[in-house]
Amino acid sequence: MEDYITTYSKIHMSPSAPKAENIRVEDIAHALSLMVRANGHFPEFYSVGQHCIHCCEEAHARGYTDRVQLACLLHDASEAYLADITRPVKQHLPEYREIEQILQETIFEKYLGKLSEEETKLWRKLDDLLLYYEFDHFMGEKLMECPGMPESHPVFGTEPFQVTEKKYLDWFERLQEG
Repeated sequence: MEDYITTYSKIHMSPSAPKAENIRVEDIAHALSLMVRANGHFPEFYSVGQHCIHCCEEAHARGYTDRVQLACLLHDASEAYLADITRPVKQHLPEYREIEQILQETIFEKYLGKLSEEETKLWRKLDDLLLYYEFDHFMGEKLMECPGMPESHPVFGTEPFQVTEKKYLDWFERLQEG
């Protein structure tokens, strides 16, 4: 078997040796809109794509730069080519984390160039904020100390993947134009 996956747009992509020219936002938006969050343990379908959009919308509500908003939108893009592995398992998979980091950096580099430490800190903070509120909403569980209140108004729930995919691409286009 070859060392690649075939993406939605029919590109042969090697997640362990990514090339920027094989990364397409259409593939990312499509895959993340179909990929379930929380390893499928929420009581209803909620996608990784929805999570990324909510992170982006939160960055927008806080007045963060277009770069940080785009970083929020793309922060789980590597999962479109790998999979979403839960944090408790991922911490025990150093080779996976290395592949994921290289792939995610390649995606960021393609669309944003090099992110600063501050930009990375901001998107990670919003990722945790949304994680907290997603688990509170869907599971009634507080995973960590409350990281603050969201300034956006995320609506957690099932939406058709086509709706999520279109929102993702619309945000991407808007932020690329900005």
